[in-house]
Amino acid sequence: MPPKRLIAGLCGLFLASACATPEPATPPSPTTAGDEALTASEALGEYPSLDYCSLVDQRKVIGGGNAVKPPLSSFDSCRLEFVEGANRYTVTTGPITSGQDPNNRPYEYAGPLPEGVSVQQSTFNEETTCTRLLTFADGIRLAIAVTSDDKAPADQLDRCRVADAAVGGAAEVITARKVGRLNLDQRSWGRVAPCAPLDQHELDAAAGPETKPAPALSGHNCIRGKVSFSLSVVADTTPGATEALGGRQVQVTTSGAFCQVTTHRPIPGTPDRVEQATLSVVGVDGAPEDATCTAAREVAVAVFPKLP
Repeated sequence: MPPKRLIAGLCGLFLASACATPEPATPPSPTTAGDEALTASEALGEYPSLDYCSLVDQRKVIGGGNAVKPPLSSFDSCRLEFVEGANRYTVTTGPITSGQDPNNRPYEYAGPLPEGVSVQQSTFNEETTCTRLLTFADGIRLAIAVTSDDKAPADQLDRCRVADAAVGGAAEVITARKVGRLNLDQRSWGRVAPCAPLDQHELDAAAGPETKPAPALSGHNCIRGKVSFSLSVVADTTPGATEALGGRQVQVTTSGAFCQVTTHRPIPGTPDRVEQATLSVVGVDGAPEDATCTAAREVAVAVFPKLP
């Protein structure tokens, strides 16, 4: 060990503070994010296991209204429906997004926010939907959108009041470090990385031979060229016409230039909701609808057997 006189001499060559006895570190307040700007990963944890419904303070959001049913917790969003007066509102929290969006504008949110977190508003469908974006220091945004059965522009003030209440509730949960995780059973499709089934040569023709799978930020959606694959939770409804593809019963539907193939999995202990896998193929300009759905069926035969 160096003699004390040598240590003292070395300290004299530097600033006194370099050799001063350090003060005990002051822990950050539990009600703030600390002095550092809060990123989305610090606030929300691992995105694929994020329980978006844990960010929803029902008491704040509903106010004097009445919930229609328990919130629907999907893999990348939470949907809450409630009735207030003669109007029915739907509040959707999630997904998380990033990148430039020309529809987003600054918004002067009046409530407290964690350090480095701001709120934006979206002009997309702003006459019938009030959208707030809880934006973290790294630019990742949590979307909160409110719609209502009464789509009159005059009701936008009420929709935005509900949206601001949802923002406040989410900010409090994040500040208090009470963000929850999904509780998924071992065979849940919420555990599936959706890009993995798309990364196979059998899909080269449908997706495009030079394409590569690109995952969404939430971890439950993937796009490869003309093919997209998403996993979610939806209300269990009576299915329409089905057919067998890839070892599963599926529904094949069209919407514009898209052909979609969906299949479902029951959720143990939750009879009114199911997990849903959706494959979508977009047709090229002028391509007949049958050709696009033929490609979608071929993709389903290759992808659906990969699901648990």
